[in-house]
Formats: sequence, structure tokens, C-alpha cells
Amino acid sequence: MCHDTRGAMRPPGSARESALLGMCTNLHGSAHMRQASTSRRLYGIAAIVLGLTQCIGHDFLMNWHPVPPEIPLRQPLVYLTGAMLIVGGVAVLVRRTARAGLAMIAAFFMFAGLFWLRRIIHFPTIFGTWSGFAEEFAPVLAAVLCCLMLTPVAVDWRARISAAGRVLFGLCVIAFGIIHIDALEPTAAMVPTWLPFGQSFWAVATGVAFILFGLAIVVGAEARLAALLVTVMLCSFGLLVWVPRILAHPGQPNVWGGTAVTLAVASAAWMVADTQAPIGRLDDELTVR
Repeated sequence: MCHDTRGAMRPPGSARESALLGMCTNLHGSAHMRQASTSRRLYGIAAIVLGLTQCIGHDFLMNWHPVPPEIPLRQPLVYLTGAMLIVGGVAVLVRRTARAGLAMIAAFFMFAGLFWLRRIIHFPTIFGTWSGFAEEFAPVLAAVLCCLMLTPVAVDWRARISAAGRVLFGLCVIAFGIIHIDALEPTAAMVPTWLPFGQSFWAVATGVAFILFGLAIVVGAEARLAALLVTVMLCSFGLLVWVPRILAHPGQPNVWGGTAVTLAVASAAWMVADTQAPIGRLDDELTVR
């Protein structure tokens, strides 16, 4: 029998209940779609700000993108990659061009990450090189996972890639936590002095929180919630650390760059959280799209 015989076994009124359940599912799926679009657009805005900062400042933001001076055609690369971020960011804002935009932004972050890999090879015992790479690699992973959501592929492949991306992103989050504790003094110096309990307390507390959230993401224990909490933490860093610096020093590229990078990683965590919806729900959303 090729047709579904389960309907004949349902009690009276079950068809109405199924319809109501379908309506609730569609409403829930629509809410999730809007949230996924919001996180993606925030990612695009971060890329636009980063690209504009790079082009206006006529240089890479060396604290985050350590492209050495001896690289051939370095100055043209500044403007080329800055333009890639701007165009990619604009493309991400529109669903029709989102995948192309995500690819462009991910290519930039991977390009910058290669120079952190170079530092890891030369200075493997300095953990700052590992966390620097993690900060570049996290937005790449988020872009890949978001593209996966936007592309109708086999469910088993989507599940495998999503799980691998989740684990790698969780490791990046753990790296954020370790560097908070490993570089305690400079981390504490960035904490606003008016917060209670002292600057070192918050540096350690946020470091421990990152490690715990990262572990939860890696093992898949409430991974979606953990990724959302990472988003909240990073957004709070932007508001408490970078926004006051922008107000105090609006002409310094580094304060805009720091804000954009923080926003990019925060939106990346949000995008990863969006990909942790049940596979069946993602299939429904792709069909609706």
C-alpha cells in the first residue's frame, strides 16, 4: 500500500487538530526564519562597517588581520578586500544574493586567518595566536552553516556538516575563554571600571563562561542556547567596551574595527544558533522559502 492509511485510524476531530498543529508549526517556523534573517543581516552590517573602516583607513586592521608589509600588492589588497566586505555585506542583506555575499565575507576572514596560521607555525606556544585564528575562523564557520541553511541538500549531509561546524565553532568559543584568562591583565584593562567586583573578576568570569558555553556547543548539550548566550555576551562587550571608545575617539580606525569584528563574531554565534534548529524544521523552512 503506497497511500497513508493512518488517517483512517484517527478519531473524529483529529483532522482539525492536525490543521491547528500545522498552523502552529508554520508560525513557529516563520518566527525562526525571521530570526535567521536578522542574524544574517547583522553579519552583513558588520562586514560593511569592517570594509569601510579598512578602505577609509587605507590599511588592514593589524590587531585582527595581521597581513605583513612584505606581502606583494599589499596596498591594492587593502582596497580589494575592503570592497569585498562591503559588496558581500550588502549582498547578504538580500536573500536572493545572500549565499554569494556570505562566500565573499568568509573568503576575507579565511584570508586573514591564514596569517594567524603563519603565526601559529612560528609561535605555537603563544596562545594568542590560536585565539586570533579562532576569531577569524568563527565567522567563516557561521557563513558555511548559514549557506547550508539556504541550500536544499540531502538531510544526512546537512546534519553531518552542521554537526562538524558546530563542534569547530565550539572550539573557537573555548579559545575565546582561554585567552581571557591567559591574557588576564590586558583583558581586565578593557573592562569598564564602574562595574562592581573589579575588572579582573569580569575578565575571569567571562572567560569561564566562554569555556562552558563552548563545551556545551561542542558536545551538543543545549548548543542553541549556549550559542545565543555567546551572542549576548559579545553584544554586551560591544556596548560596554567598544561603543564608549567610538564616542571618545571616533576618528580612530581601530575602535571601529574592534566594534565590527565583535559584531561579526556575535552575529556568527547567532547564525550558528539558528542552524541548531531541528533538521525537520529547517527542511520545512527551505520549502517555504
